[in-house]
Amino acid sequence: MEQTKPFDAVLKRLKKAQPAQRKLIKEMSKEWESMDKESIETSNVVLESTVKEEPNSYPSNSNEKKDESENCNSDQCESPDWSEFEGCFAKDLMTGEGSAKTARFLSDVIEILLRYVKAQRDSGNKVLDFHHPHQLREMMDHCLDVDEIPRDLEQILSDCKETLKYCVKTAHPRFLNQFSTGLDIIGLAGEWLTATANTNMFTYEVAPVFTLMESIILTRMRKAVGWEEGKGDGIFAPGGAISNLYGLLCARHCACPEIKSKGMSASQELVVFTSEQSHFSIKRAAILLGIGLDNVVDVQTDERGKMNADDLEDKINTAKIQGKFPIFVNATMGTTVLGAYDPLEKIADICEAHGLWLHADGAWGGTLLMAEEHKHLLKGIERVNSMTWNPHKMMGTPLQCSAILLRDEGILQDVNQLGANYLFQKDKHYDVSYDTGDKAIQCGRHNDVFKLWLMWRSKGDKGFEEMIAHHYDIARYLMNQLRANPNFELVIDEIEAPCVCFWYMPPHIRALPAGMEREVELNKIAPKLKALMMECGTMMLAYQPLGKLPNFFRVAVSNPLLRTEDIDFVMSEIERLAKEL
Repeated sequence: MEQTKPFDAVLKRLKKAQPAQRKLIKEMSKEWESMDKESIETSNVVLESTVKEEPNSYPSNSNEKKDESENCNSDQCESPDWSEFEGCFAKDLMTGEGSAKTARFLSDVIEILLRYVKAQRDSGNKVLDFHHPHQLREMMDHCLDVDEIPRDLEQILSDCKETLKYCVKTAHPRFLNQFSTGLDIIGLAGEWLTATANTNMFTYEVAPVFTLMESIILTRMRKAVGWEEGKGDGIFAPGGAISNLYGLLCARHCACPEIKSKGMSASQELVVFTSEQSHFSIKRAAILLGIGLDNVVDVQTDERGKMNADDLEDKINTAKIQGKFPIFVNATMGTTVLGAYDPLEKIADICEAHGLWLHADGAWGGTLLMAEEHKHLLKGIERVNSMTWNPHKMMGTPLQCSAILLRDEGILQDVNQLGANYLFQKDKHYDVSYDTGDKAIQCGRHNDVFKLWLMWRSKGDKGFEEMIAHHYDIARYLMNQLRANPNFELVIDEIEAPCVCFWYMPPHIRALPAGMEREVELNKIAPKLKALMMECGTMMLAYQPLGKLPNFFRVAVSNPLLRTEDIDFVMSEIERLAKEL
């Protein structure tokens, strides 16, 4: 009689078992051939209880808090054998005799990382296993503290795995919480190589290849802006906030160069202008540069979030009448919430008429310069004096990767140069124009260019353009689904960036007449739903108020793995969670 092997499914889980369990399974499996049917079934039950398969996903119709073991897929839940590293310490990897062990240690680290990468890209897994700070601190108490006595490498490997266990899976297709989502594999490889090279970007002598790459990529980005042959200047900075700081710093220097030596007492009261929906970093830059928060003038926006150019001109004239010195206007290319593009041509005309520096914050939306279909939104961009562009957002470069681009060469050097002769000697035997450190705010500077360079090599302009087209396809699909469902309402009917804002409108809210009570009740919905989705771990969406508008959700599409079925899940999951409100 033909028999089915009861051990097949269990043996597939063998790798997940602890050493003692593996031994038991092997001993029991040797007896397979001599068993009758009844014995087989009995042993199968025993084996099933011996090695319980961990869940690899969460049920879409369940709202119970999941056990933390569900936060990993079957690969992650394995218990690897790191016993060879017991009693082995970091210092043992630094000797010639430790080279083989070093290779095995790094191989095990890479295995941990690869399993996590795989888990992140699987929409069947949870996005996060949420715990409140005090809870997580207690749960990880055994491995968070650092001590006088070193821990062995077996513990270090365990620490690596434990760390990832409670991380938010930002590459997950249903992580829609930030602009920076997804994980580009080529970019990841670039980041690994960058860490391996472990060099500083301040001089050519210590980073010869990377400084050349930075020069090439910055030239390529300036060319995309429309500056002749990519001429101008630029540098990679640690995030868009610092790139915006560079823009205002250069504007201040060109308006009042004496400030570099004499301080703010050398100038009139300076004023800067930015839209009321711009990023907070413009105001923070004004604070840091001594201009002051009171001298940042908010310019009105229309219902779509775009700067009102007439209000800008009125406020510039008002500042002049008050005896102040207007120096800088920030135009946002893709606002943080609505994804609006300020009218550059009108703003540029005003800036030229008044002699003001025009900066474009394209941290989020600057990437549309790579897309023929959408670059019209940045019409006039070649007229700006400086621009922030974050490849770590819509281009998908791993965090962090931000550039400040300038139309004119020499300003960065002039404003920042101090000529420290222990680092930036002028009598070096090579072309010291490649020593970029003296035009940066920082001294030590991380290599943020290589991962972008590698991605650009792998995709070409066309690859980025196709990725942007995908982002828009998904955003339009979401808008259409929202329009068709009476439980949802769009904040704005049309989008410029691939960014969709909406309210969930439960029946009791829809039943209320328009007015304050309705607004107050609607304002509570998004925070409550966000809390529920984090507790369940199924997805993460951003929410925020805007002016007088009550809290609403924002989905900014930047993950190439996002598919229409993920959008369907997001909407159905919101409706499911709303039943608990």
